[in-house]
Amino acid sequence: MAVRIGLAFNLKPQAPAPRAGADSDSPCTPTQQNNDLYAEWDDPATIDAVERALGTVGEVFRLEANVDFPARLMLVRPDFVFNIAEGLYGPNREGHVPAICEFFGIPCHASDPLTLGLALHKARAKEVLAFHGVPTAPFVLAKTLDDARRAELDFPVFVKPAFEGSGKGITSKSVCRNRSQLARQASKLIATYTEPVLIETYLPGLEFTVAVLGNGNDTRCLPIVGMRFDALPPGAPPIYGYEAKWLWDTPSNPLDIFECPARVPEALAHEIRAAALAAYRALDCRDWCRIDIRCDAAGRPMVVELNPLPGVLPDPREHSCFPKAAAAAGMSYDDLIRTVADIAWRRISGRSLLAEVA
Repeated sequence: MAVRIGLAFNLKPQAPAPRAGADSDSPCTPTQQNNDLYAEWDDPATIDAVERALGTVGEVFRLEANVDFPARLMLVRPDFVFNIAEGLYGPNREGHVPAICEFFGIPCHASDPLTLGLALHKARAKEVLAFHGVPTAPFVLAKTLDDARRAELDFPVFVKPAFEGSGKGITSKSVCRNRSQLARQASKLIATYTEPVLIETYLPGLEFTVAVLGNGNDTRCLPIVGMRFDALPPGAPPIYGYEAKWLWDTPSNPLDIFECPARVPEALAHEIRAAALAAYRALDCRDWCRIDIRCDAAGRPMVVELNPLPGVLPDPREHSCFPKAAAAAGMSYDDLIRTVADIAWRRISGRSLLAEVA
């Protein structure tokens, strides 16, 4: 009998976002600039591609993560949920789907609600990393503009929203070289996103992202993706933010920004993989995660943040890093999704999903 797989997702709307209610305390409201409210949600092509891949190893049921999700989940009662839903409102939004699954006793692929909440709260994630000795840059969480003005970090610093992903709030102005620039950018971000900002010591070195798969002793890194900032428009600072992800890099005008496998000395590659795996374990990630790493002035890899719900755009022209790393490892897109589903099912049931359909 085929394994019943619920596919939890958020479909990116094509129409302009409706305004939130006046009493919303969301850290992510429709007043955001750059029209980035739904940047983390998936296009139909991605949802279709994930469904097709999962359909080769089980019977798939679409479960859109909206207000009808709990009732639909109870009606379908899948054997497990494959979760790519990012949520919309609140600092714990990425944990909503697995929390509902946990409440109803239905297993869920990927990390649990606690890990997803920690990873999205960038300051809390860095506190956990620092406690476990995982290298990460010095930082301050500023809840107010006064907090930002009092930040005791050497300049330049890097400032970004504390609870966002997909490059939201990260622009060319995120690198602040003096206190005046910091106050101006922090004020703008706090007003736009209605949430604290993370202020970090700026890391001037090379940047990488590492796709990690597995659980326990079977956890492994896929080939490292390196960033080539010389591909950015002239004058752009060497950062991979909202502009580079969503404005400058398009299928019709692609940025040749990624190199995979990254051409770095093996000693550095070993340090990058070690830092990624240490971060993965420190936050108790499950099944998969993409981890961003950047080197400090001395060339030492520092963990920037973790994305336990990594993007998996199927079109290679859209430069989705997890599928790019999988391709470098010899895996097709379908192979990647099937492998991750199998990893989750092994953790949940002790059985191989791939063996059950062989």
